[in-house]
Amino acid sequence: MSRCCIGTGFGNIYMNLQQPAPLLPPVHPDVQMKPLPFYDVLDVLIKPSSLGASTAQRYHQEKYFIFALTPQQVREVCISRDFLPGGRRDYMVQIQLRFCLSETSCPQEDNYPNSLCIKVNGKLFPLPGYAPPPKNGVEQKRPGRPLNITSLVRLSSAVPNQISVTWAPEIGKTYSMSVYLVRQLTSPLLLQRLRMKGIRNPDHSRALIKEKLTADPDSEIATTSLRVSLMCPLGKMRLTVPCRAVTCSHLQCFDAALYLQMNEKKPTWICPVCDKKAAYESLIIDGLFVEILNDCSDVDEIKFQEDGTWCPMRPKKETVKVPSQSVPKSSVVPHSAESTSTKKADVIDLTLESSSSSSEDDADPPLKKRCVYISKTEEMHAKGVLTYQPSTVRVPNVQPLDPSYLTSTLADYAVPFHPSTLATIPTDMQRNRAAACKLGINESMVRRRKWQCEA
Repeated sequence: MSRCCIGTGFGNIYMNLQQPAPLLPPVHPDVQMKPLPFYDVLDVLIKPSSLGASTAQRYHQEKYFIFALTPQQVREVCISRDFLPGGRRDYMVQIQLRFCLSETSCPQEDNYPNSLCIKVNGKLFPLPGYAPPPKNGVEQKRPGRPLNITSLVRLSSAVPNQISVTWAPEIGKTYSMSVYLVRQLTSPLLLQRLRMKGIRNPDHSRALIKEKLTADPDSEIATTSLRVSLMCPLGKMRLTVPCRAVTCSHLQCFDAALYLQMNEKKPTWICPVCDKKAAYESLIIDGLFVEILNDCSDVDEIKFQEDGTWCPMRPKKETVKVPSQSVPKSSVVPHSAESTSTKKADVIDLTLESSSSSSEDDADPPLKKRCVYISKTEEMHAKGVLTYQPSTVRVPNVQPLDPSYLTSTLADYAVPFHPSTLATIPTDMQRNRAAACKLGINESMVRRRKWQCEA
């Protein structure tokens, strides 16, 4: 039993010795980061260091890095500080953190590991931008860019700074991390540096024009001229600094100032003409286009000839003139005459119809048509019936009536009417007099109704 156990133990040791140990990535690989046009590297704080995966942690790896600043570096960062509205601070000299693949074949661009999480001195650093939405349930990677961690760094030469990096390992990929002290640049400064590189000789562009317009013996279509716009495809404005990349094969230029301003906000470095990479290092100012812009200031388009010469393309002012012979007079005059005659005929027909109708009315007038919309009072008058309506007709006062009606009705009474002697008249006489007054009022109302009906 013991011998078998000892034998198996020696066998396991022998097998472990036969298996090769896993190769660990180097701590500082020979990785070169691609230079950024808007940043000048002042110093390297942490060289490119590999994010090696450990076997103890399967799903999330974590690694710590420590760096310290010198008094001169702290001074440069503090001097470049600028206070922004809202209590925020901005630095022209920054401490920059970058990630890339551990590839030594060529300079590497910024590239983040999966599920990246960064802490600087124990504080979580938010990654810029927005992560793309998940695709088929898989989390998409953020676009890589440099990270400005200056706000979380201790600006002191006596206290070191710690960076904690957590990421998810990928099979077959290894990433590197580095920290730099950089100075941020602006687009006007980059434009000034581009001008300092000089203007490209116009003969290079003429040779390119001749090459493009040279007839191909194998092709059935020959190009004899080439039209190029003097307007920038970015701002749709006239070019001020005609520029294009050396890697581009087209003659069309774009404005260097607008191109740099666009990449300062969002660095893509894509040619707006051919949609290919147009890095800052490959930009040139075309001398031929500079001459053309200086020679003609009122033209937005030119045409290149086979020999390399050019001519302006001015828009032709075409005026559309209709000749008088195209429309014969015979067809115009009768039309006007016909139109006037028709108008006159219409007027004459109307008058004739009206005259004929009037003569017919005089000879045999038609019956009067009864109005459809008639009020109740008019209908009662037409029937000749008078009705007493207490709600609408009120008994008027005695004062506004004509006194002749009263005298005619009161003539039969022997006792004259005197307002001062009413008290001496017996009660029966007063009743009869009141009835007579009412009778006279009713008769006057009937007479007024008759007059209104007759009217």
